[in-house]
Amino acid sequence: MTRTRRIVLSSDHAAIDLRQTVADHIAARGWEVLDIGPIKPESTPYPEHGAAAARRVASGDCRFGLLFCGTGQGIMMAANKIDGIRCGVCADPFSARMIRMHNDANMLSIGARVVGAGLALDIVDAFLDAEFEGGRHATRVDMIRALEV
Repeated sequence: MTRTRRIVLSSDHAAIDLRQTVADHIAARGWEVLDIGPIKPESTPYPEHGAAAARRVASGDCRFGLLFCGTGQGIMMAANKIDGIRCGVCADPFSARMIRMHNDANMLSIGARVVGAGLALDIVDAFLDAEFEGGRHATRVDMIRALEV
């Protein structure tokens, strides 16, 4: 995984405002933000946006990716189709911290119709502040990687 402080954000139309709020927040934390999501509220397909962001992470161009759609589920599913991506949907900071610490997640997805902006920022902070613990968790992450075809 790249150690850059560059992070990619994307969303569909349902999560533009939340994505932009998070982008401002993490930029203030010193991250270089690459926002590749839509800016117009017209309907747009979340699979394209999830996959595009995931490719940036998988290539090493960005260390992490943050995704947003109505529930966080669809865009996460699309991202996880890209080899090397481990993305989880989180609606609480504990889960966000644990997917980093135990699953070495490199992407996080949040549902804009599920959590408010304040909670979303707490979730993002928990994700970004956590470090992968390795050890027995590394064996399990290797097992996940082995499933990629």
